[in-house]
Amino acid sequence: MAAIGGDELAYGSIRELAHLVQSRQVSPVELVEASLARIASHNDKINAFVYLNPDYALGQAKEVEAGLLRGESPGPLAGLPTAIKDLNDSRPGWKGTLGGIPALRDHVIDSYCNFTERMEEAGAVPLGKTNSPTMGFRGTCDNYLFGPTRNPFDLTKNSGGSSGGSAAAVAAGFVPFAEGTDGGGSIRIPAAWCGLFGFKGSSGRGARLSRPSAFPASSLFTFEGCLTRSVEDTAYVMEALCGPDDRDPFSLPDTVPWLESTTGSVRGLRVAYSPNLGIFPVDPRVERVVREAAQAFEEGGAVIEEVAMQSRHSALELGDLWCRLMVPSSIVRVANLLRAGLDLRKDHPGDLAPEIVYWIDRVNVQTVVEAERDREMRTTVFDAVQQVFESYDLLLSPTLACLPVDNGTDGNTLGPAEINGEQINRLIGWCLTFPLNFTGHPAASVPAGLVENRWPVGLQIIGKRFADAAVIRASAFFESARPWQQNYQRVRQEIGDV
Repeated sequence: MAAIGGDELAYGSIRELAHLVQSRQVSPVELVEASLARIASHNDKINAFVYLNPDYALGQAKEVEAGLLRGESPGPLAGLPTAIKDLNDSRPGWKGTLGGIPALRDHVIDSYCNFTERMEEAGAVPLGKTNSPTMGFRGTCDNYLFGPTRNPFDLTKNSGGSSGGSAAAVAAGFVPFAEGTDGGGSIRIPAAWCGLFGFKGSSGRGARLSRPSAFPASSLFTFEGCLTRSVEDTAYVMEALCGPDDRDPFSLPDTVPWLESTTGSVRGLRVAYSPNLGIFPVDPRVERVVREAAQAFEEGGAVIEEVAMQSRHSALELGDLWCRLMVPSSIVRVANLLRAGLDLRKDHPGDLAPEIVYWIDRVNVQTVVEAERDREMRTTVFDAVQQVFESYDLLLSPTLACLPVDNGTDGNTLGPAEINGEQINRLIGWCLTFPLNFTGHPAASVPAGLVENRWPVGLQIIGKRFADAAVIRASAFFESARPWQQNYQRVRQEIGDV
């Protein structure tokens, strides 16, 4: 098999890399070695990977290569390196810290998550695990064990979270795709700040192998997916990742023609544009970039109209609601660790950020009536989104209300306390993503442009319930109308790759 330099492979698409492997122009071992070399050269600047297992990765690559040489039909992602998020996700025998909890630095998870299981079935090769905030409980990526993941577009800024390590790894050309999970925007948030494509499918579209309970404590609609540099790359991963699974009681029985959905037009569609989803204060620099990007749909023949969405609640109130709905999963994790003999609250009181502790303590004393009022509040968000779709096929908005924030030095990077003079929840309140986790609608973030040729901004594309194919099609149209691959030259300059 002929060797091709690692720099040539760093920003290859999944289609290109898969062709090189399957046509034997590049061996799986060479591809994995190129990724590991690039990580060794640049990860200390970015802090995307927090755990690597090169022996396992090279062993898997050799197995894929041996199969190719025997003439066996490889999987669609055969030999392609990837990464797993260090939160709830793992493969047997690999360390897992639940997002950088110091007491879990040597903790091993002996189970597969759906992403790892299905990616290995498709022939992909996990290299290791990527950074995440503790218990995924914020939209930035930082923790007390590993520190912040730095944005490849500007190393002084944060990558976004909670799938921030995965996003940075893909943006920096370490791997062509990496796992992300999205319970409040954790795929779309870092996609927006790292100039990537991030897709959250409809509730139930991808299986979740939650154990010991198949009925997770959090009632939010969470999606296990990926981060990539193109819509087609995500479609390739979705083909292998999504589909019904009897082990998930919420798994949808139907499938989506992911790759077929990357072609088509938006001509004749009715598209709603909301600059703020009715409630969010948005940085004017972000809004200008997103508004201009949205015009691509009109240029493509869609009818686009600005809508004034209605809400009974402020951005601060809904951000706090997300915290109350999300933190039960953290409460259960702390309880499960206690049952296993590790008392985080008593013996390691400094391992959990004060924001997590605050919300754990608040929700632990919540009454049944208060919990029902929260569900009623969530219903108003669902109704507001559904009202838009009574008249429109798609809804567009900014993905995030602000530009990437500075990295903290204390392991506890937060979002802004206010935007345009309005107070917001610093964990999630600047993210126009989490309302779609309340509702379950499919949504994606596409790169809309750069502010000052430096900081990425995301455009959020939201579809009707279960209209995942429509969101992929609209995203692919936007990519063809407003290509963004050239933006990664900025990354190469920032990390000293040119």
